[in-house]
Amino acid sequence: MSQVFNREGWKALRASWLLLAAAIAVGSVIVYGSHWYGMKEKRDSADAARRLQEAHARLAGARRERDSLNESADVFRTLVERGLLQREQRLDLVELVNALRSRYQLFTLDYEIAPQRPLVLAGGRVFPAIDVLASRVKLRARALHEGDILGFIGELSRSRQGFYPVDRCTLRRVEGPAVTLQPHVEADCTLEWITLKDKRANHAG
Repeated sequence: MSQVFNREGWKALRASWLLLAAAIAVGSVIVYGSHWYGMKEKRDSADAARRLQEAHARLAGARRERDSLNESADVFRTLVERGLLQREQRLDLVELVNALRSRYQLFTLDYEIAPQRPLVLAGGRVFPAIDVLASRVKLRARALHEGDILGFIGELSRSRQGFYPVDRCTLRRVEGPAVTLQPHVEADCTLEWITLKDKRANHAG
């Protein structure tokens, strides 16, 4: 049996073995480092994607809030223009009704304004900043044509001096001689005069 390496041979190759071991160690470090760096890149990429998604979500939320505030501001301006954010001015309503009566040439007009009360909203909904108030207005009018009464009610409900949604309105023919200048139609209508009250006004002064 022959000996491949003797002591002198091992001594001669010792430097080569050490260099090989060092190369293997360095290679292992490079492989591990490359793997670690690749995993770090994936984690950083995932974190960046998550932060970007969160930023998009915050931006979308901010846009929704901006749009909601813009819509609320538009609604608020509309309510102010319609006179809802002011106290009931009953004399103004009387003047408005009399002016519309003359414009639409109503023969007779009787009306009654009930005391103001809190308006019960659907589902018992309430608002933290405002109180919703209403006064029931009952009207009875006679006119030559249905269009005169409908025009009167329509313009009143669209008035800039308040908000007057029609609760009910009944029209009926007036029996009598077929005379041109006599009322031919009678209306019995109920409206709600709605106003809003700022709750902070209760604590003012």
